[in-house]
Amino acid sequence: MTEKELSTEEKILISASKVFTEKGFSGTRTRDIAEEAGINLALLNYYFRSKEKLFEQVMKAKIVLLFGQILPIITDEKTTLEEKIDLTTEKYIDILSKNPNLPVFVISEIQKKNSELTSIIPIRKVFNNSSLIKQIKEKRPDMNPLHFLVTFLGMTIFPFVAKPVFNAFQIIKDDEFQQFIEERRKLIPVWVKTLLELKMES
Repeated sequence: MTEKELSTEEKILISASKVFTEKGFSGTRTRDIAEEAGINLALLNYYFRSKEKLFEQVMKAKIVLLFGQILPIITDEKTTLEEKIDLTTEKYIDILSKNPNLPVFVISEIQKKNSELTSIIPIRKVFNNSSLIKQIKEKRPDMNPLHFLVTFLGMTIFPFVAKPVFNAFQIIKDDEFQQFIEERRKLIPVWVKTLLELKMES
């Protein structure tokens, strides 16, 4: 594949990612993607034979983006639990600040009955065997690690999911939202570490 062909394919994938994220699979036409990429429909069809194949490629990239960059952090045996919290918060805030529509897009696809995306990254295996889970169990043997993960993901991901609601009700402006997120970048590790220190009442 020549450099020109590679750049064209990348351009198609970037454009497809943008259009699919904005319109969803059913609302997107291949013609929309071709126009976004600045190419003709025949050229798009040359690289990707169908909208389904193109969507599959985009979704795989989205899944890897949302989860793949986090796995090396949570499976690292050399870092402490506290370091993992700091590093994971930083990474997620960075990813989601650049891709605010990513969580809704990925979650909506994963929950489909015929979705094959859950096989791309072995989340279940990681959840059961990662260094992160082992450290949580050691730190808080009285707490199901799932509580920790749900709380952490809620703190990091939910503000981006809720952003359209904030905008609709004029709760926060776009420039204020980014400042809000930067504040959370510092606050989330503090909150999560505090959670791990709290003792459950019997």
